[in-house]
Amino acid sequence: MFDSVLIANRGEIACRVIRTCRRLGVRTISVFSEADRGALFTRLADVAVSIGPSPASDSYLRGDRIVAVAQQTGAQAIHPGYGFLAENAGFARACAAAGVRFIGPSPDAMEAMGLKDAAKALMERVGVPVVPGYHGADQDDGRLLHEAACIGFPVLIKAVAGGGGKGMRRVDAHSDFLGALAAARREAQGSFGDSRVLVEKYLEKPRHIELQILADAHGNTLHLHERDCSLQRRHQKVVEEAPAPSVPPALRKAMGDAAVQAARAVQYEGAGTVEMIVDVAAGLSERFYFMEMNTRLQVEHPVTELITGLDLVEWQLRIAAGEHLPLTQEQLPLRGHAIEVRVCAEEPAADFAPRTGSLRHVAWPQHPHLRVETGVTTGDDVSVFYDSMIAKLVVWGEDRAQAIRVLSQCLAQVELAGVQTNLSFLKAAIDQPAFRTGDVHTGFLAQHREAILARPAGWFSDTVALAVMGLLRQREQGGNASPWSDRRSFRVNAPATDVLLLSLQGRALDVVVRFDGARTELRFEGQVVSVEQAVLTGQQLTVISGERLLQASYVVDGERAFLLREAESHELRVRALFLAAAEDAGALGVVRSPLPGRILSVFVATGQRVQKGEPLVSLEAMKMEHTLRASADGVVQSVSVKAQEQVVEGGTLLVLHDPDAEKE
Repeated sequence: MFDSVLIANRGEIACRVIRTCRRLGVRTISVFSEADRGALFTRLADVAVSIGPSPASDSYLRGDRIVAVAQQTGAQAIHPGYGFLAENAGFARACAAAGVRFIGPSPDAMEAMGLKDAAKALMERVGVPVVPGYHGADQDDGRLLHEAACIGFPVLIKAVAGGGGKGMRRVDAHSDFLGALAAARREAQGSFGDSRVLVEKYLEKPRHIELQILADAHGNTLHLHERDCSLQRRHQKVVEEAPAPSVPPALRKAMGDAAVQAARAVQYEGAGTVEMIVDVAAGLSERFYFMEMNTRLQVEHPVTELITGLDLVEWQLRIAAGEHLPLTQEQLPLRGHAIEVRVCAEEPAADFAPRTGSLRHVAWPQHPHLRVETGVTTGDDVSVFYDSMIAKLVVWGEDRAQAIRVLSQCLAQVELAGVQTNLSFLKAAIDQPAFRTGDVHTGFLAQHREAILARPAGWFSDTVALAVMGLLRQREQGGNASPWSDRRSFRVNAPATDVLLLSLQGRALDVVVRFDGARTELRFEGQVVSVEQAVLTGQQLTVISGERLLQASYVVDGERAFLLREAESHELRVRALFLAAAEDAGALGVVRSPLPGRILSVFVATGQRVQKGEPLVSLEAMKMEHTLRASADGVVQSVSVKAQEQVVEGGTLLVLHDPDAEKE
């Protein structure tokens, strides 16, 4: 085993590798960009070294700098994680030239499987089935169009050096082909520096099933069962599970044998994944096709670990150190079912557009069968420079049904505030009846999009009630006895109605708050919600409204607050608070400040006649703007304050009187 390993990656995979190394007593060195200075993985490693500016092209893709750090720190091996340089044959050769072991397959194996067209040609030669299509060298537009017509539409254009859905276009008609081809080429050139493409038959209802491979340097190769990665958005995986649901034993064996054959064809060493595609348009059959081989550890490797009990990172290290595989194919265990979801900072309703920002609150649920893989903690940023994935939640169950139940429960309990995420989308997706029955395919999320994005009846009113009552209770506990601690509402001279101008997840919202003894009535957007009880204990908020018990977490971060409920986070800001005076004429008299603060504006002057509801004074208090309004028609008898003046709670602001009452 190695004494020290450098991890040429970041985020959750760097943390993942560090944990295994630490268990094995291996010293770890992390490299980081400026954007990752102080990140969790740099704190977990024994040594952390800066390698450049935030853009990956200036840091994590600078193989020369990474190799130099390995030599300077005495690292015996480099683990590339996934992404960045993980499948870069040139980097692997540079490691070897520097006397540092690259933890992965040989450069030749990477190159053999790195280009989709060459890999498909190789698989055809060794008898592994491939999707019907054209992957020849002739890239002329006319030739590609001719081949597409021969294959039959719809077809799929794919970048030969591609991955992650980049440089990929579906084409349904002859007339659309050349436009799609040009777009795919531009994207492929921009993403991979290689504009070459291949064309293959588009399968109408495919399942994406992949086989985990382990191979040592002594001729031993085995597969660790299959994973289903069919739930995808923009050709990128979202939900992965192992084993694949509803796969017949004969198909499982045939795919496993083909995967081992594919790995042996390139004399593969280490951990890798052979990806297959199965057409289930007419039901699950034994027809499958080779799609590609990823010559690295996959993001979804934890589900395989949970059903086999193996640590794949450990065996990557052991294989690289020259050890034999510990088991034969027949000895490999398969127990229970595991599911993984990728929690990302993105907006599903906006075509999964990525979102960035600071994570103001992070809390993961606790469950004996939950595994959280993450590289962030509270206060960390989701950067514009890297992938938007925040974490992976991985669960295990005795069977698939139990795993789904556990995952649904855990997703509802995750607390992430400050950045929009896909948490509620993930929960709704795995709660779909079709997912629970195993009717999965790569078009699943698009097919069920409306149902997944739908909100239950009463969702919005419940959210507003929780947000407002959380705000009220939090202010009560803020140490200021007035006005939040008075359940009779804010007042100038007598009980009154208040209007909260809020921003809830960026949506402007005006809420009229009325107190009636122990009951609080909220009016907004034509709705009326009555709250009988609201209790905030720490960050746990409980609201009783009618016969319903509503619960959420209420987290305060400076001037912002976050309501966390059912896998969703709602940011709450107070735009302004209007304090109304009493509605009865007897309230005329001294108008006092309900809070200590600073006068912003005085809207009236001595002798001025005012009407009920007219603004009198605005003040800034508790980081909010408050406007006091006349409780009844009257005349300003005197004004005691001016703009920018500080006032104490209960201090006199002005005096209103009713001259008509004096005449009587």
